[in-house]
Amino acid sequence: MTSTYIEKEQSIWRLCLVSTAAITLLGIIIWKILDLQVINNEILQEQGNRRTVRNDVINAHRGNIVDRNGQALAISTPVLSLWLNPREMLPNQQAWERLSVALVDIEVNTDVLWNRMQANAGKEFLYIKRRLAPTEAQIILDLAIPGVYSQEEYKRFYPLHEVAAHVIGITNSDDVGQEGLELAYEDWLQGSPGSKQVLKDRRGGVISEVKINEVAQPGKDLVLSIDSRLQFLAYRALKEEVTRRYAAAGTAIILGVKSGEVLAMVSQPSYNPNNRINLTDEAMRNRAIVDLLEPGSTVKPFTVTAALESGLFDTQSIIDTNPGYIQVDGQTKKDPVNYKEVNLEKIITKSSQVGAIKLGLAMGEVPMLDVLSRVGFGTAIGSGFPGEASGVLPNHSRWSKSDIATLAYGYGFQVTPLQLAQAYMVYANEGLLKPVSLLKTENAVVGERIIDQELARTVNSMLETVVSKELGGTGVRAAISSYQVVGKTGTAWYYNVGGGYDTENYNSYFAGFVPAHNPEIVAVVTIHEPKGEEYGGGQVAAPVFKKIAAGAMRILNVPPDNEAHTHDQISMQYTLPELNQPGIRGEL
Repeated sequence: MTSTYIEKEQSIWRLCLVSTAAITLLGIIIWKILDLQVINNEILQEQGNRRTVRNDVINAHRGNIVDRNGQALAISTPVLSLWLNPREMLPNQQAWERLSVALVDIEVNTDVLWNRMQANAGKEFLYIKRRLAPTEAQIILDLAIPGVYSQEEYKRFYPLHEVAAHVIGITNSDDVGQEGLELAYEDWLQGSPGSKQVLKDRRGGVISEVKINEVAQPGKDLVLSIDSRLQFLAYRALKEEVTRRYAAAGTAIILGVKSGEVLAMVSQPSYNPNNRINLTDEAMRNRAIVDLLEPGSTVKPFTVTAALESGLFDTQSIIDTNPGYIQVDGQTKKDPVNYKEVNLEKIITKSSQVGAIKLGLAMGEVPMLDVLSRVGFGTAIGSGFPGEASGVLPNHSRWSKSDIATLAYGYGFQVTPLQLAQAYMVYANEGLLKPVSLLKTENAVVGERIIDQELARTVNSMLETVVSKELGGTGVRAAISSYQVVGKTGTAWYYNVGGGYDTENYNSYFAGFVPAHNPEIVAVVTIHEPKGEEYGGGQVAAPVFKKIAAGAMRILNVPPDNEAHTHDQISMQYTLPELNQPGIRGEL
């Protein structure tokens, strides 16, 4: 009786214990469900979101670069970049084999990609190939290979290819400016990326957009001063001559006289910014802005200007260049032939070294340096272009006769081709210095008076004789029918970086403007180290100037320069009665 009672009591106790445990466990489960689903449901939502909701970057559209007429020079087009998850792909040999076969069509080296995957085995992101055309990328995506995904990006495209490459520059794989105006105006062009919350499936495919976190702000467009028609014209003419002469390099620049805008700027060698397989630093240099050259005889108009301003000479002054050479500090400087007695005009017409030297020695270095600095030599133009060179004007503590002589005919200092173009624009504007701009200007540019107007006109009339066949000018190959050309040839020995001149190689120049009496454009052509028997500026650079200037006149619809030439009258206008000293002839 007692034993049975005890067993019954134990059974009841065990039943209560089990029931209590079961009820307690059930209560805990119910509480946990309520806690997760009702009270603290954020935890489950967060875990779910980690698997299905992502924040994706919305890439900003980079601003376009266009020429003055709205033609595209640099545009960004939508593309797809393929990427994979190494942690998913490495264990799945079948997926990798399928991907390897497909990647052959988009020229991806699968061996290299496999090694990269192994090196990044612990990561979840690795590019397969960036910036593919959407149709190409979609072929891979349609295979639905686990671990392969895509993202939207933009790719920069340059419609003019190599023709405008040196001005526009390039961006890198992340669409960030690296060279040229792409780099200079990076903040203006780049825009601000946004972000969006998207719902994705287990393969990373976007099911739907949840919300926009931040709207992407596109970059602003950049309007250049470049005229694509003139750019192509200048590029073709320059490349033809550089190729024909087997030259090392070359540049050509066209400036708008009234505005100071750069209408064209080209260099050789060039490169295709859309295909960078064989890209070199040498090809990427914008030589018109970063290269420094001794200007040679193109500086003689500035020497004559300084001579007229000095009060020691006027247009009637006679300089005796007999016997066709001169000794300066033990060095012999000579002309091709003996020009005998010449006036200032003939010094420019014939490009007389002896005549320029005698002008320089008579007035000293100060007047010449003053003119050269006023027209912009030795000072950065301020174009904003990366790497712009400011040039070098000498600042000797003591000037020798040789230093003064070389300054007078364009040696001993360095300028960029763009600086030379700006300096000649001073004459085209009859003594006004105007700033140079690579961006389109909307307002009129007044300029600063740095040379007397009548004096500038006088020098201009002298420069007209350079292209005169009748007067035997050095630049007759630059002459254009129906238009009067104003300009100057130049030929300078190539200066070695290590020091000294290479007397076997030359740089050839022509700088000038057209039409003479109502100028529209200034153009400067430089050909570096042309090969062959012809190497002078009048032989090599002048014909390129002619092609460029004549084509520009047609493109810009400039009426023929049919005005009667007033050369003789103008050349006599800048006569200083008080300087009619008979001693000038004797001193020289």
